[in-house]
Amino acid sequence: MDIPYSHLTKGSFLIASPEIDSGIYFRGVILLCEHSAAGSFGLMINKSFDVELPEEIINRDELQNPNVQIRAGGPIQPNQMMLLHSSNEIPDQTLELCDHVYLGGDLQFLQEAIRNPNGPAVRLCFGYAGWGAGQLEMEFLSGNFFLHPASSKHIFETPAEKVWQTVLREMGGKYATLSMIPEDLSLN
Repeated sequence: MDIPYSHLTKGSFLIASPEIDSGIYFRGVILLCEHSAAGSFGLMINKSFDVELPEEIINRDELQNPNVQIRAGGPIQPNQMMLLHSSNEIPDQTLELCDHVYLGGDLQFLQEAIRNPNGPAVRLCFGYAGWGAGQLEMEFLSGNFFLHPASSKHIFETPAEKVWQTVLREMGGKYATLSMIPEDLSLN
């Protein structure tokens, strides 16, 4: 069942269609964080990002939480870091995007989460995906993205390189078929 674009709401996954065959959005899964008449923004959740962070952000010696990972959140303002996490303990600093997935938090929260071996799942997202007024609707209607309700399982548990295929498979039907397209078609 196709979800109509009127369901472009925070807490939805935008799954890149196979039409997008290169660039940062290739097989991207974006968590929509905000959508209004003025525009939209989201964070890519399935692109690992290798960056050396300054010690005042993350002191590697203090990193005891095994569920802290870094993601390329999108092409806009790649130096800006946003926190996606599973902690409901700082409601005044966070926006709940879907069940058990929160956006926001300060440096103190991040450092406490890093030092806690049983701390929350944390994704440090650098950059974001953004669209001006009406732009995301146009991209959606032209078939660049599929919509699916987001889940903390795919954000925090599914390995990054498997999220795109896994979500499409769950959607079933033609989407499950698309999930089997090989990444490099020149291998055929």
